[in-house]
Order: sequence, then structure tokens, then C-alpha cells
Amino acid sequence: MQSKGINISIMGRDFSVACPPEEQEDLMDAARYLDKNMKEIQKTGKIIGAERCAIMAALNITNDLLQLRRSTAGQDQVQARLDSLQERIDEVLRDAETL
Repeated sequence: MQSKGINISIMGRDFSVACPPEEQEDLMDAARYLDKNMKEIQKTGKIIGAERCAIMAALNITNDLLQLRRSTAGQDQVQARLDSLQERIDEVLRDAETL
């Protein structure tokens, strides 16, 4: 599929971004999320300027992402163990039915 430009607004500035049609809604959600974060940082009055505000928002969002990754890191291993246990239970039940 071909990328199409969509318009997003962040901190009152409009941007046209090329994006595949199937990803447009996700991009718009990301733009709204970034805009909200930047506005919250700007409201504190501690950070002046859109560039600094964007950097602080990026740091906050990246920190949130890394914390989420750390908290979910072991879930794949737990799921694999649960799948293995389920297979063993199914085997035992099949063997019991043949007795």
C-alpha cells in the first residue's frame, strides 16, 4: 500500500506526515498523546520553548516505555511455561481416557 500524507497538530503547529493508511489512526493517537504530554510540561512553567518541551516529553515517554518493557519482560517465559504445563495436562488426560 502507498503512504498517504495526513495532517497532525502538536502544540498548535500543523504537520503533514506520510503514513500507510492502516497506520494512520495509530499515528494520530501518538500525535494526540505527544501533544498532551508537551502541553502538560509547558503548563508547569519550568520548561520554555517547544524544542525543550519536546525533548522532555520524549524523555518521559521513553522512560514510561522502558518501565513497561521491564515489567512485561518475563511474561513470554511465563506464557511458555504455562503452555508447556497445559500440554502435559492434556497428555495425562488423553492417557487416562485410553485406560
